[in-house]
Amino acid sequence: MTAPAPPRRCRDATERDALLERAYALGVPRDYGRVRQLRVQREPARLVSIGLDIHGRTQWLQPRAARALAALRASATRDRVDLQIVSAFRSIEYQLGILERKLAAGQDIDQILRVSAAPGYSEHHSGRCVDLTTPGYAVLEQEFERSPAFGWLTTHAGRHGFTLSYPHGNHHGIAFEPWHWCWHA
Repeated sequence: MTAPAPPRRCRDATERDALLERAYALGVPRDYGRVRQLRVQREPARLVSIGLDIHGRTQWLQPRAARALAALRASATRDRVDLQIVSAFRSIEYQLGILERKLAAGQDIDQILRVSAAPGYSEHHSGRCVDLTTPGYAVLEQEFERSPAFGWLTTHAGRHGFTLSYPHGNHHGIAFEPWHWCWHA
């Protein structure tokens, strides 16, 4: 059995800019980054597998973030906390597809941008962040905040370089995401 190939990433800035233009054409405000205090995320040159997510799909991070996540999860396991991967690297193109599907389902752009970063601005593009869950809690729901896993992350994630990106009342105007943790070198 061959190992899965890493997901496709933008070849260059021209391709990235074309994807951003598509997002703007769908209604993402051109001043989105400035207003939300978010910057365009560069996709990493290299990704490594971090194993399967809860849906059986291979997930990817940049190498240093992958090593930090492995150490974080090993530490959690020693403390009897089960951290499961929901999502990791997402390309700008993939994020654009999420936006298109939500629009097609009848959501308006303002509603979408309250709960999802616009294509190009998601930390998932950087290959440094993961969405996590734990057994017994709904996936990608705020109830994760009440889990022992969230309590453990709040206390221990910083030792491994991970921070909660979107706490309550964050200045980016994105809904509270207790499951979204980003690694910073």
